[in-house]
Amino acid sequence: MKLRLLPFALVICLLGAGAAPAASAGPRHQAGHALPTRLTGVHNARQVISVISNGYGATTATVRAFAKRGGTWHQVFGPASAWIGYAGFAPPGAKREGDGRTPSGSYHFSYFFGTAPNPGVHFRWRHAHTYDYWDDDPASPRYNTWVNTRRHSAGRSPEPLHVRPYRDVAVIDYNAARTPDRGSAIFLHVTHHSATNGCVSLPRHQVVRLLRWLRPSDHPRIIMGTAATVTR
Repeated sequence: MKLRLLPFALVICLLGAGAAPAASAGPRHQAGHALPTRLTGVHNARQVISVISNGYGATTATVRAFAKRGGTWHQVFGPASAWIGYAGFAPPGAKREGDGRTPSGSYHFSYFFGTAPNPGVHFRWRHAHTYDYWDDDPASPRYNTWVNTRRHSAGRSPEPLHVRPYRDVAVIDYNAARTPDRGSAIFLHVTHHSATNGCVSLPRHQVVRLLRWLRPSDHPRIIMGTAATVTR
């Protein structure tokens, strides 16, 4: 999803004030409900990141991370407040291109990238150059893929990848089939201090911490949605 940027003066104001999503924005009592034994879609993962909001329409969510050790789950990160889509979470299967909603569900990570140097991750890392874009055009044959525009067209109104919030990014493997209009460019990335167009964003030090922690061999998943949607 394309970044939803604020006017420059407002961005400076927010940065100066250290603005962040309110800690109370995430679900109350989440410590019990977000345990992986109660999350839907864990499957064979030994690392899980949960992103859970109080309800549809909320633009912030609470993030926690869990690791399975010796058959027991342990919380290793969080709770932390994250920005999600400016229209909140989409119900399962309802995400559409340009709707400003973050998809609900359980997803793998594809690879990581950034404009900054590789911070020391275990996933494949790509450096984002000024000619790299993400194809958000449902009519394009390269929809929902990274495109080097020196070689190929990135469709209508592509998304630049060489921007500050993309200093460190995990690509969430949403719409891997690239079904037209089902949504594209769903990332875990560095916050720009406002709601996103569908991604999940956190302060940079938290993003880097999570990216360094995630390991492909542990089949990590990110499970996202309202508390009622992703817990049982």
